[in-house]
Amino acid sequence: MSNGSLEKYLHDPHTPAIFWPKRYSIIKGVAAGLLYLHEDWEKVVVHRDIKASNVLLDEQMNGHLGDFGLARLYDHGTDAQTTHVVGTMGYLAPELVRTGKATPLTDVFAFGVFLLEVACGRRPIEHGEHDNRIVLVDWVLQHHRSGSILEAVDPRLTGKFDIEEVTLVLKLGLLCSHPLPNARPSMRKVMQYLEHGKPAPDLSPTYVSYGMMALMQIEGFDSYVMSSCPTSATSIGAVSCGSSVSVLAEGR
Repeated sequence: MSNGSLEKYLHDPHTPAIFWPKRYSIIKGVAAGLLYLHEDWEKVVVHRDIKASNVLLDEQMNGHLGDFGLARLYDHGTDAQTTHVVGTMGYLAPELVRTGKATPLTDVFAFGVFLLEVACGRRPIEHGEHDNRIVLVDWVLQHHRSGSILEAVDPRLTGKFDIEEVTLVLKLGLLCSHPLPNARPSMRKVMQYLEHGKPAPDLSPTYVSYGMMALMQIEGFDSYVMSSCPTSATSIGAVSCGSSVSVLAEGR
């Protein structure tokens, strides 16, 4: 695509920022693509690596979901099969790491993190002071609970955004990245929210932090992997760190 990936427009300080109307349009384009993959094609397609660097921009800066090297497909009405855990740290749903089953709802989780990334201009996992890790989902959730959710918006937008749309995207991002898969909406419901057919979702008071739920759910997952991977841009195959992989620890 002529304008490369969305990642550089969100995270490269030397690249001009994309302002809110175009960001919202890109979000809707990616959501529509996922709806087609999950529900409207003859097979169910699970992308398994949704992130800003895999969203490509054309000449008009329209967003297109790319890189299907990790995708899996199966028949509608059948259950996902256990497979190697692949994807990118920071976008992996807790149940995916625990069970190895990639489903449309694990894609929804990654899409939720992507929504927060686009709205906040921050990576899913960042290093804070004293080398502490800042998990984007938890950080936005803290702002939501304190009534300061708009303070999470990307400062590069310089306050120029539609408050209703930004609030919707932030709340929808938290809902999609809910630690419990059954609490997440389908992509069809996501599109209804984004097309203003439904008001911004209310988050359950039982919503706990991603980190806490992950610790509760991921039994036996090697904590060394979680602590040794350098950034959220790290992709894994099984429990390997490095670039995105399509076969266990073999890079592409």
